[in-house]
Amino acid sequence: MVYLKKSLGLLFFAFMVLALWQCAKRGSPSGGPKDTTPPKLVRAEPENYTINFKAKKIRLYFDELIKLEDVQNQLVVSPPFKNPATIKPMGAPSKYIEVEIKDTLRENTTYTINFGQSIVDNNEKNPNSFLTYVFSTGDYLDSLTLTGAVSDAVNLKADEFISVMLYEMDSTYTDSTVFKQLPLYITNTGDSLPFFELKNLKGGKYALFGLKDVNKNNMFDQSQDKIGFINDTITIPTDSIYVLNLFREQLNYKPSVPSLAAKNKIIFGYQGDYRDMTIETLTSLPDSVSTTLLKERDKDTLNYWLTPTELDSIIFTVRNDKVEAIDTFTVKMRDLPMDSLKLSTSVSGKFNFEDTFSILANTPIVALDTSQVALNISDSIPMSYSYVLDTLKNKIDFDFEAEPNQKYSFSLMPGAITDFFGMQNDTLAYNLSTGSFADYGNLRMILGGDVTYPIVVQLTNEKGVVQREIIASEEQTFEFKHLNPGNYVARVIFDSNGNGIWYTGNFLKKQQPEKISYYPGTIEIRANWEKEETFILSN
Repeated sequence: MVYLKKSLGLLFFAFMVLALWQCAKRGSPSGGPKDTTPPKLVRAEPENYTINFKAKKIRLYFDELIKLEDVQNQLVVSPPFKNPATIKPMGAPSKYIEVEIKDTLRENTTYTINFGQSIVDNNEKNPNSFLTYVFSTGDYLDSLTLTGAVSDAVNLKADEFISVMLYEMDSTYTDSTVFKQLPLYITNTGDSLPFFELKNLKGGKYALFGLKDVNKNNMFDQSQDKIGFINDTITIPTDSIYVLNLFREQLNYKPSVPSLAAKNKIIFGYQGDYRDMTIETLTSLPDSVSTTLLKERDKDTLNYWLTPTELDSIIFTVRNDKVEAIDTFTVKMRDLPMDSLKLSTSVSGKFNFEDTFSILANTPIVALDTSQVALNISDSIPMSYSYVLDTLKNKIDFDFEAEPNQKYSFSLMPGAITDFFGMQNDTLAYNLSTGSFADYGNLRMILGGDVTYPIVVQLTNEKGVVQREIIASEEQTFEFKHLNPGNYVARVIFDSNGNGIWYTGNFLKKQQPEKISYYPGTIEIRANWEKEETFILSN
């Protein structure tokens, strides 16, 4: 009996300790299953779907405390307000939302206010997805719809929050309307799926656009926004489903004000296509002054090189006959240091068998003295090479037969390279090494389906950076040799203009971008592997 009492006493003590321990644990006590129910709209003032709307304020009441999140990106008003509405409360939780309209509303127009996923409950942030408030300033509600999807002309995945807009093609509509006027109807694709639905539309003829609207002004800004458009007029009602393919236009040509960057260099910046630019001097230059023009590598800049002069200023004309533009600029000369010859290389260290070893210069190269250049294998054995002086890209390309598991050294003695100003290099040495053929993989790609030449076949990494490309004007098997192990994305550009690069498209010219077709999934390349893939295309 005593043993039983002791046992019961110990058991009671254990339960008490356990209870106290549970009370002492940090954290929230269990309160049942997690709340996954979104806030519910219980009342609206004026009522949703009101006709003959006259109010300046709208209140939406919910069954629990809510907050607004990312409302700047999520809220879409169609037709857009010229002056943004005031929405409150923005910070503290509340059981209502108030929308204060600061515009004069259009007559006989159906308005839609779509909150996206900005309305969430206060505790678990469950969204009331795409809550819509609709009203009409006339005596009926428009009820037609238009549906579709968006894609990206270059990337596999379209951007989030694409604005989809309809412009009424009335007597005031022109091709420039999208640059300077708000659309009649607007919606967006949200942050997950690339689909759109325009609701509460009236019948008529429309122009359909998609914008990645960076500054959120509901108008096309060529310098920032991607655009997609349908060439044909959209007639509503319609059962058609439309796809908008978005792209960044090449900027319209525009020169920048030139500036003196060094005693021997004047910078001419530009946007758009520089290839039809002509730069000439109105100022008479002394016979002692020599000039040349080169494009800055990887920059939208033309470098006007000149031998030093004592002139106070030089007047230039910058002409582009293609767009019939001519500008006049004056560059003030100052006492600045000269840019001196500096050399760099395209490759250093590990050398892939498909690489080209190039020497690049900052000032214009005019000559290479091969007697002052030596290529050695294994530090001491001379090796033959050929070279090409590319004055357009201001580089020297060297070609030699690279062997596996070898070390190479390029030596440039003083005077090997001479630039436009007569400056020459000092002693330079560059070291390269090759691996084994077994370190790399090879890919053979066979194209099938609807293949229309010319095309550009590219391999990119998973971030979309081009690693290899082959330009083809006729049927062939595409061999990509000595690829570093890793995952690659294959794509084909249908090069309809035959210039070897992707054409972006142009809205004002009604030109869609050149089509890009992607191989489904990634292609894994392993070391010492041969791989063959068949890419079925549809045009």
